[in-house]
Amino acid sequence: MFGLEKKDARLMLVVAAMALLAPFLLNPFPEGSAMAQFNAGYPDLMQRFAIFGIFAIGFNILFGLTGYLSFGHAAFLGVGSYAAIWSMKLLTLNIIPAIILAVVVAGVFAFLVGFISLRRSGIYFSILTLAFAQMSYSLAYSVLTPITGGETGLQIRASDTPLFDPALAPGQIGRANLFGYEMSNGFRLDVGGWEFTFNLGYYIAAVVLILAFYMSIRIFRSPFGMMLRAVKSNQQRMNYAGLSPKPYTLAAFVISGMYAGLAGGLLVAMDTQVGPERMFWTASGEIVIMTILGGAGTLLGPVLGAGFIKYFENIISKINSNILHEWFAFLPDGLEDVVVTMIYPFIGKGWHLTLGIMFMLVVIFLPGGLVQGGQKIAALFSRKKADKETKSTATEPAE
Repeated sequence: MFGLEKKDARLMLVVAAMALLAPFLLNPFPEGSAMAQFNAGYPDLMQRFAIFGIFAIGFNILFGLTGYLSFGHAAFLGVGSYAAIWSMKLLTLNIIPAIILAVVVAGVFAFLVGFISLRRSGIYFSILTLAFAQMSYSLAYSVLTPITGGETGLQIRASDTPLFDPALAPGQIGRANLFGYEMSNGFRLDVGGWEFTFNLGYYIAAVVLILAFYMSIRIFRSPFGMMLRAVKSNQQRMNYAGLSPKPYTLAAFVISGMYAGLAGGLLVAMDTQVGPERMFWTASGEIVIMTILGGAGTLLGPVLGAGFIKYFENIISKINSNILHEWFAFLPDGLEDVVVTMIYPFIGKGWHLTLGIMFMLVVIFLPGGLVQGGQKIAALFSRKKADKETKSTATEPAE
């Protein structure tokens, strides 16, 4: 299907189903129930799942295939975001030109950064990319204030008059749209105690995620992907064979940067506001954690890692002591206070502690990330099934 092998096509269908059915899958608990706190099927969070999944997929093409660890990929996310917002302010509020411009500008910037940074490898390469990202952040924060808006950032204002859009009423602020349909458009479906939200902005991000995932499969299975694996495996052997690894690593770096620019453009399409914090080093560190947590070098891992971290950031961080007291109200007062006191440091503002512990456990016990954990569980069940079938077909020896 679409040039994919059977296994990859099956994986593609799984990702497509998860993306398109997310409003149902992420709202497993009825509204008003105690467990509704864990529902994640609202548009803003679903959009972040999809957008950061795209960002992680692109980063995995560089890190997972070549082994080159970049600590500065947030710079391409930020550059793409600024390109998209200026497209909306000057040209049109239609998101398609904005996203295309974000990808192109991020790709050009990635080529410049990669051309310099890839002269070194290992930790030196990582430090160079981090330096470029921090320089980009500093420029956006202070030096290039007329272009970036500095600390306050940029957003669509009533004074903006895009060249190809009809004039708005005085004081009216334009909104990002797709041929006139605003990103916030959608509807709600009430089924019993459940409430499902279907949002145009999310489904645009979801379709782009599916296409980005498809492209990553084609890259992984292509001769180009094989060359990138050779770069990771043994560059010295490549040189002996008369193949220079530099063009391949630079191409992977540019493709990865374009994915980041795509994510940046989608962020602007969903929320027309950009600030320099998107280029800070912590944003680059977050995408590294997403990829490693999900499984670097795997196809599905980055998407799982992005969703896992964004879920913790937006759901677990909202749980406070009042919610905990509601959950454990059935316990005696003294025991209830003890349980809440023990759990509270790991949720709410302490969600980073829980994430850090889980990341440490994954690195130690599951170097292949969440994907490896899923494979081990599947292997365990298949082994049990095989043992059961073996026992059922066993025959008694003749006397």
